[in-house]
Amino acid sequence: MSLIKSEKTEKGVYTLEFSVEKEVFDKAVSNAYRKQVAKIAVPGFRKGKAPRSVIEKMYGKGFFYEDAINEVLPDAFDAALKESKLDMVGQPEFDVVSIDDNGVVLSAKVAVKPDVKIEGYMGIEAEKKVAETTEEEIDAELKTIQERNSREIEITDETPAVMGDVCTIDYEGSVDGVPFDGGKGEGYPLKLGSGNFIPGFEEQIAGHKLNETFDVNVTFPEQYHAAELAGKAAVFKTTIHKIAHIELPALDDDFAKDVSEFDTLAEYRADVKAKIEKRHADEADRAFENAILDALIEKVEADIPEQMFVAETENFVRDYDNNLRMQGLDLKTYFQYTGMTLESLREQFRPQAEKQVKLRLALEAIAKKEKIKALKKDVDAEFKRIAEAYSMDVEKVREMVPAESVAEDMKVKKAMDLVKENAIVK
Repeated sequence: MSLIKSEKTEKGVYTLEFSVEKEVFDKAVSNAYRKQVAKIAVPGFRKGKAPRSVIEKMYGKGFFYEDAINEVLPDAFDAALKESKLDMVGQPEFDVVSIDDNGVVLSAKVAVKPDVKIEGYMGIEAEKKVAETTEEEIDAELKTIQERNSREIEITDETPAVMGDVCTIDYEGSVDGVPFDGGKGEGYPLKLGSGNFIPGFEEQIAGHKLNETFDVNVTFPEQYHAAELAGKAAVFKTTIHKIAHIELPALDDDFAKDVSEFDTLAEYRADVKAKIEKRHADEADRAFENAILDALIEKVEADIPEQMFVAETENFVRDYDNNLRMQGLDLKTYFQYTGMTLESLREQFRPQAEKQVKLRLALEAIAKKEKIKALKKDVDAEFKRIAEAYSMDVEKVREMVPAESVAEDMKVKKAMDLVKENAIVK
């Protein structure tokens, strides 16, 4: 097995030609014959007993070639790739060049990691804007916590429903006196003011009493998702079966003691403010970092082969499928629910994949240029982090993940830290 030639045939793609000696290929053909003969029926012979020469005469000399090539290809390609010293990315495309008395000549189109030129990565400028924390935000946060700790008081007298109450209702809608699909519900709990129903519906529930039946008149929005109902006037015959008033706890020191470790509302409010401020600061940090990385990507100069983008897009799709499976779904079911296709999902992930490929190439180039190294303690710490994240034994992780791969990831991480530490806030 040997490399015949290696030449660049298109952007970021090399074509390798490599040979397999006749003796090696003949042995693979014999192996293919032994594996398949039991399945082949030849007139005049018991099943599985037909000689190879007879089968080849009947079906053609190359009858066993495909299986034989599949057997010799992996080792032959690995040897050729190693000899070529190419840094392959993505999946190669194979072809048969010739099969003759000298053996087999195969070819492989191989996408390679491109040479990357990058300058100006130290001192990248980006804007960092931290949002101001307002009293309205603090009030809204406290309101959410207040509602989370509310209690329902069921109304049993003639008291009418008011906005904010939760009403359990039956309803049936019609347009021009004709009921429509999806317009009927029974025992539906609706919080008045939630905005879950058509505009104007919930407001007309308010003012009505327990066990009362009445009409709610609304008009569907012009952009309603059901085109046959868009812009149409509708009547919903509605009955209230239950009214529950939502009682909020008072915002006082007792409330603070109940929902937090603080003794006073003032202390609790200050803590809520501090958490909102931290959230704003974290959001600003993320936006700043994303701006730096976007600027870094723009500085990449490289002929990136299409195969790298395709492979990374497939990684995104595979991760998405895995996440769905963790939730009890899969891509097929997801497509049925959403109307999407595999191709449209790929299109959705493609921009992210392109950015990820360019970013990785940029950081690898910086790591090489800055002579960044991954120390043994860094690699050991990363193995420990991975093991803890997946609740696995460290040694098991070491068996599954090559140390060289972890070391490369650590160098990339250090390169990213270098870029971020030297970035300038506008």
